[in-house]
Amino acid sequence: MFIEPSLNSRRQTDRKGQIEVICGSMFSGKTEELIRRLNRARLARLKVEIFKPSVDKRYHDLDVVSHNENSIRSTPVNFAGDILLLAGDCDVVGIDEAQFFDEEIVRVGQLLANKGKRVIMAGLDMDFEGKPFEPMPRLMAIAEYVTKVRAICMKCGDLAAFSLRLSEAKEKVVLGEKESYEARCRRCFFEDKK
Repeated sequence: MFIEPSLNSRRQTDRKGQIEVICGSMFSGKTEELIRRLNRARLARLKVEIFKPSVDKRYHDLDVVSHNENSIRSTPVNFAGDILLLAGDCDVVGIDEAQFFDEEIVRVGQLLANKGKRVIMAGLDMDFEGKPFEPMPRLMAIAEYVTKVRAICMKCGDLAAFSLRLSEAKEKVVLGEKESYEARCRRCFFEDKK
C-alpha cells in the first residue's frame, strides 16, 4: 500500500510539489486508489481539487466513480489546460483517466507540481492492443512516485496487467465497462489476441 510522503509545511510557499502516477489495466483499482489518496488528503485538512475528462460519463457526469462504486466529486474538463485555470489555491490536485488527455497534461502536471502542489494522476498505462497509452509513459517518467496496480485475469485468475477489448472496434478510445473489456495476464491476453 502506498503511504503518502509527509508534506511538512502547510504554507503553500514552503511546500515542495510532486507528481504521483497510479497506472494499470482496466479493473485494477486505479480510481479506487486515487479516491483513497484524495480522501486521506482531505482528512489532513488539505484543499483538494479533482478533475476528469468530460468525455468520461460512464458512471456519472460529475463524479469520479470506481468500478466498486466509490465516488468523489470532480470537475469535468475538456482540455488539460483548463485544469490550470480551475486548480486555484488548492494543495492537492487529483486527475482521473489521464490517458484521455492530450500531451498537454504532462506540462500541466509539471506546472502544478512546480507551484508546490501534490498532483495525483490515475490512468491506463497500455491501450487495448497492449501498447503504451500516451501520455502515460511521459507522466510516469516525470513522476516522483509511480504505483502500478494489477487486476485479476478473468480467464485464468493470475495477476493481470492487460485490458482485452471484447469488441472488434479498432478506435484507440472506446469507453466501456465489463461488457466491453476484461483484464488479462500476459499469456491469456496474447492468446486471445490471435
